Amino acid sequence: MSDVMTGERPATRHAQHSAEKTFPRLLAERAAERPKGIALQEKLYGIWQPITWREYADRVRDFGHGLASLGVTRGDIVAVLGDNRPEWLIAEVAAQSLGAAVVGIYPTSLDEEIVHILTVAGAKVVVAEDQEQVDKLIRVKPMVPGLQTVVYYDPHGLETYSLSWLLEFSTIEEQGRSWAEPRQGWFDEEVAKGQPDDIAVVCTTSGTTSRPKLGQLTHRNLLSMADNLTSIDPLGPKDRFVSFLPLAWIGEQMIAVACGLSRGMTLSFPEDASTQRSDMRDIGPHVMFSPPRIWESMLSEVQVRIDEAGWLKRKIFGVGYDIGDRVAERRVRGKRIGVGSRLLAKIADWVALRPVRDQLGLTRIRRCYTGGAPLGPDVFRFFHAIGVNLKQIYGQTEICGIAVVHHDDDVRFHTVGVPIPETEMKISEAGEILLRSPSVFGGYVGNEEATAEAIDADGWLHTGDAGYLDDGHLVVIDRAKDVLTSADGTRFSSAFIENKLKFSPYVEEAVVFGTDEITAMITIDAMTVGSWAENEHLSYTTYTDLAAKPEVYDLVIDEVHRANTDLPDSIKVRRFLLLFKQLDPDDDEITRTRKVRRNVIAERYADLIAALERGEESVSITNTVTYQDGTSVKRTINLKIRDLEGYEPPRHKKQRPVWSGRR
Repeated sequence: MSDVMTGERPATRHAQHSAEKTFPRLLAERAAERPKGIALQEKLYGIWQPITWREYADRVRDFGHGLASLGVTRGDIVAVLGDNRPEWLIAEVAAQSLGAAVVGIYPTSLDEEIVHILTVAGAKVVVAEDQEQVDKLIRVKPMVPGLQTVVYYDPHGLETYSLSWLLEFSTIEEQGRSWAEPRQGWFDEEVAKGQPDDIAVVCTTSGTTSRPKLGQLTHRNLLSMADNLTSIDPLGPKDRFVSFLPLAWIGEQMIAVACGLSRGMTLSFPEDASTQRSDMRDIGPHVMFSPPRIWESMLSEVQVRIDEAGWLKRKIFGVGYDIGDRVAERRVRGKRIGVGSRLLAKIADWVALRPVRDQLGLTRIRRCYTGGAPLGPDVFRFFHAIGVNLKQIYGQTEICGIAVVHHDDDVRFHTVGVPIPETEMKISEAGEILLRSPSVFGGYVGNEEATAEAIDADGWLHTGDAGYLDDGHLVVIDRAKDVLTSADGTRFSSAFIENKLKFSPYVEEAVVFGTDEITAMITIDAMTVGSWAENEHLSYTTYTDLAAKPEVYDLVIDEVHRANTDLPDSIKVRRFLLLFKQLDPDDDEITRTRKVRRNVIAERYADLIAALERGEESVSITNTVTYQDGTSVKRTINLKIRDLEGYEPPRHKKQRPVWSGRR
């Protein structure tokens, strides 16, 4: 077993911070210190609606009394189902004020997932967003006997619903004010009873191999994480954060809730998904945390825009990118940048790079993070070249989302950084990453066996990930069970090859198979490939039709060839096919955070995988299509398999510009 690496301890002030605080106490402090400061703001009908710290605390008090009137008591778990809105956080801190915890449910969750989470959590009360989520809960209520009350915060479309157990959010706030009148001081007493080791949040794990488990995180877990992270990357009341990823995800709880409350940041909620990018540009956040799919999507958008631009704009951006790339390479290694290079970088930034950041809503970004899944080094390099201080983090739900992070002057694109303060890390003899810190969770709800497997007697969290140390930096290979050995003995990660493929703007997802010969199942990016098809005057009807076009296969084979360029011969992709559909979390093919469920893919597409391995020219699959009226029809789809043996891209074919990040 390797030596233990330990993150330096934070300043004493930070160490004491999480030792005595809870989220409700922090909210009370913020309301007392900055009663008129903006805590939350939501965009409604194109106008930002602010909520001050005082108003935030008052609404938490009212809703907390309302939850108490519904029978919520210390030790209970309240569920929240819906998109990010101020009411989500009001409900969360209100429940915590009573000594209860909150479990978030992804708004895209299907009935079966909702039943599983509510049953395991034993939730009596669910706070839901709107009619869509309420309708789900009406369907599942007979399967969840313990569910007593559903509270909704968007009444649109629910005016005619007359179920006695269905109540509006504002009604519960009014009910709370009435309930509180004869109980003066009761709420403050409950907040005072709260302890740092009380369960604050219950987060679902990614569930890549089975149904998600429910990890219990205490106030101390989350606040020690916030203290240790902000001792490296300081945050304060003037920092802005746009909350657009589900609050059910540990990443959003980590930054928006734990860091937000402990450092007094203003949180902004976009109007809806369609206005998210313009709302980001409105706010100009200073810090951002998103999984790789967001950064990959941004990169694809830039690549398509530049490819479609006139030759002069492409040339200007290419020159600016090259300058930014050279300067970034020195900056992230902590090396000195000469006066001439700094001047060139300023000119390149003003002419070519800042406009790109502005389009992405990243003009004011000081630092941003990616985590939850591997991000390809090429994508990493691109964002640094355009002036975005993107840093990889490594962690999981069971350690509050983060244990390892890059430092500003020490970013290495193939690593995930070094341990944050108070975090110990070591690599076991089997190559597994082990972690220990005050942020390690308290176990899974109702699953002692899984808890014992995750945390050993010495407090080490067994991550299940394989990795190694490179000059003090952690390199994550893959899930330990997914690390493979090629025919010539080369150990490799399927995820590494998949990330090389996904660097292409035309590839949305890739799943790699095999060890003797590497094959891949690829899904195209509907937006970028559709835009390309339009420019090429290529007509199509559906996604399935587009993915089957020979011209699209010709487009993608060149991208696979490009990805192969930097790979050892033994792990180059030999054959691939384009799947007739996108991978969908509703079909259990990927998780809600877009991690591939390899066991599901292996079972569902076994015939396709076998045909790839055999080197066939095509394979047929029978697919069942269910329409909105409930009827279904089976159809047989023939998929082509393309072999890269001896393939060379046509000389006349337009090559990707040098700014694509290839090295």
